[in-house]
Amino acid sequence: MTIDAARVATGRRGDSAALAAAVGARFERLPLCRWQVMVRLIVGAVTFFEAFDQLLIAYVLPELRSEWNLDTGHATALMTVGSIGMLIGALVSGRLADRFGRVKVIAGCIALSSLCNLALTLCTSPEPFMAMRFVQGTAIGGEVPIAATFIAEITRARRRGRFVLLYELVFPAGLTAAALLASWLVPLLGWRWMFGLAAIPGVLCFALARYVPESPRWLADHGKHEKALAVMASIEEKVEKITGAPLPEPEPARPVAPPRVKGALRELLSGAYRKRTLVVGFLWFTGYFVNYGITSWLPTVYGARFHLSLPTALLYSTVTSCAGLLGCLIVALTIDRAGRRNTVIWCMGASALCLLLLGLSAGGSAGSVLVWTSLAAVFLFGSNICLYLYTPELFPTRIRALGSSLGGAMGRLGVILGPIAVGAVYAGSALGTVFVTLAAVALVGSLTAVAGAEETSGRSLEDIAP
Repeated sequence: MTIDAARVATGRRGDSAALAAAVGARFERLPLCRWQVMVRLIVGAVTFFEAFDQLLIAYVLPELRSEWNLDTGHATALMTVGSIGMLIGALVSGRLADRFGRVKVIAGCIALSSLCNLALTLCTSPEPFMAMRFVQGTAIGGEVPIAATFIAEITRARRRGRFVLLYELVFPAGLTAAALLASWLVPLLGWRWMFGLAAIPGVLCFALARYVPESPRWLADHGKHEKALAVMASIEEKVEKITGAPLPEPEPARPVAPPRVKGALRELLSGAYRKRTLVVGFLWFTGYFVNYGITSWLPTVYGARFHLSLPTALLYSTVTSCAGLLGCLIVALTIDRAGRRNTVIWCMGASALCLLLLGLSAGGSAGSVLVWTSLAAVFLFGSNICLYLYTPELFPTRIRALGSSLGGAMGRLGVILGPIAVGAVYAGSALGTVFVTLAAVALVGSLTAVAGAEETSGRSLEDIAP
């Protein structure tokens, strides 16, 4: 398909929307090949190490509590300050990515996170440690939703769910890798080595700059018409060279009208997008409230409540993370057939049941906590990973990063409040009440999806959100 660059070079909103729709049609005819996989691997490596950085605090916290003589309040502050940074990073990154581009924001975030890891190895007291975790949190919170947005924009509708979620598996894989490495390395060498090793992946920002092009959909939508055409042509040339066959003609691009509402945030909160923003935001909040309410405190609960040794407590927590990774894989392989809406409904509902049964037994033994939290993690991780696919699908290119980052920000709010709520209830030694409370929140999330979630499977991005 050829688009006359001179004809669209005026930069008018209507021309940009038309070109973005045409670019979307050209993506729909691209077969899956090594080019998409290469881009997914590079961006996925960035997301993997951001996830690795995010969960490190849970696995070094027991040692930090001992070294710095921290009480429960200080431990909670250490755990949540990074999440506050993630909340701010998620809010800011959407604006930046919609204005300056997806790839620049992703590269900047991995570089900043790695520098913070180096600084964390030098901390000798809680105050500078919390300051660095806050800054690092802005980078982690900023990268994850923008990376999901970018991967969605370079993927066609057919089997998009499987392709995107196989990429998104790198996030729970990063969480699991952090758990596995920490369970071995922290008792052996101490917590500083964990952050030192986590600084190495900063070099990925150079790989991003060299091998990953900016999203042609974003370029077209932002008036960079000649660059959009050049990048799209380059991608098509690479795909043709890899597959050894000419590309089919794209379907006619659907006409797109310029947005009636001016202002990105105003558009998100008006018309059809208002309901989508509210529903998906609440799903992010409930999912991550429950997820991090469980996982952030598990090592501490095993040690303080059941008197397990540090290596055993970390091992038990690692089993739960591995179970969550399995749930993510199952969802990735079935999402296009099961649908986004049904996946969230049933996964959140099943996790609520597991947590309720555990709560009614008042926490039981360490073994029962291990079994039921691991089962809950299978469903919780599966539901939450689905949101990384589902959220970018709900919004048009012009506000896709902002919509995704707002969803991510609501998730970060859940990450902050979940551990705080668990810490408050757990301080009263009411472990059974902790799990009943988390079960109720998961059930509310499932019912929200029943009432307001839309199905997006098998539809192009431009068809879902014109």
